[in-house]
This record gives sequence, C-alpha cells and structure tokens, in this order.
Amino acid sequence: MVVAIDGPAGSGKGTITKIISQRMGLVNLDTGATYRCVALASLRAELTLKDEEKIVDLIDSLDIELEHQNGEIKVILNGEDVSKEIRTAEVTGIVSQISSIVPVRLKMVELQRKLAKGKDVIMEGRDIGTYVFPNAEVKIYLDADVSERARRRYKENQEKGIKCTYEEVLDNILKRDENDKHKEIGSLKVADGATILDSTNMTIDEVADEVEKIIKKAI
Repeated sequence: MVVAIDGPAGSGKGTITKIISQRMGLVNLDTGATYRCVALASLRAELTLKDEEKIVDLIDSLDIELEHQNGEIKVILNGEDVSKEIRTAEVTGIVSQISSIVPVRLKMVELQRKLAKGKDVIMEGRDIGTYVFPNAEVKIYLDADVSERARRRYKENQEKGIKCTYEEVLDNILKRDENDKHKEIGSLKVADGATILDSTNMTIDEVADEVEKIIKKAI
C-alpha cells in the first residue's frame, strides 16, 4: 500500500508523515531527503545549477539509503550519515532547482519506486500522488497559508540551530512555491482523487488524527 502526501514547503508534510508512520506501522520514505542528498553532493563537488549534465552524472556515483532507527530516519549518503547536513540553508536554497532538472527527476523517481517496492509505505513530497505513485491507494494534499508555513519552518530552523530570519524563510518558501508549481515534470498540484486538508488553524495532533481517519476510511 502507498499513502501519498503532497503539498507545498512548510505545510507539515514531513512531521505528519513521521507521526502516521509510527502510529500505523508504515514505512516512511523521505523523498525530499533523496533530492537533498543530490543537492549536498553537488555543493561538495562545487557544482552550480548551470552544471546540469555534471549533476546528472554525479547521481550515478551516489548510494542513498534511508535507515529507520528508534523512530527516526537516518539519511546515509555513500556510507555517511548526512541527516543534519542536508537540512542546511545552503542545501535548502538549491534543492528545488535541482529537483526541477528533468533527468535528475527521472533518475530519482526510479530510485524512490525501488525503495518503496514490496512495502506498505507513506511518502511525502510535491508529486507523489500525481507522478511518482499515481495509483497510490491514499492521496492527501496538505496545505496551509504561506505566512503560517513560513512561521513553522522558521521555528523548526531555530530549534535545529539553523540561523536565519523569518523574512528569509518566507522569501525562500515563496520562491519554492513558484518554482514547484512550474516544473516541467512533477509540478506541485492536487492529484486526482486526493483529499485536500488545510492545516493553517490546526494543531499537529489534529492534523495527524484527520490524516489517520482519511487513511482508515480509504482502506
């Protein structure tokens, strides 16, 4: 079974996916982390967004694994735990553009489908229900007002010790929204048959409860 949760940056997809994964025993495949690995590797190789062909070639040298330990997902890149490194502002600043490169997206979708094969999974992203798994049994589009999404992401960064201002976070989210909605492949949109859930005025527990209800009703 595949549960697909799509939505814009800061809508709470990652948090909700983690909670539901633990509640319902589903395997949480963090697709965003796979793109962040490519972004991190590109930065380390001193590649810029203009080096599209080199970024695509770089993917073939990457071994990406998602390990579940004590309820947490450890992101392993070529044998190294990069769970923290992929969340830096530098990576966040380019990951959307890198995921817009069509050959990159095609290779990563292939990896994501491979990671999900034979498992009951919950996956979050921008195009899980529309492109990666269009036949997913459960599709949810999680949304929230942009100012609320920026507030959440800013708070999250503060808790992780990532230095930034609220204005910088808001500007980044607005740019990501614009870029995500106009990707050539896998653009951000509501999947056919998806349940839309606006979490602007909801607590995390309220959203999780509603998502669990949607999944149980579907199955």
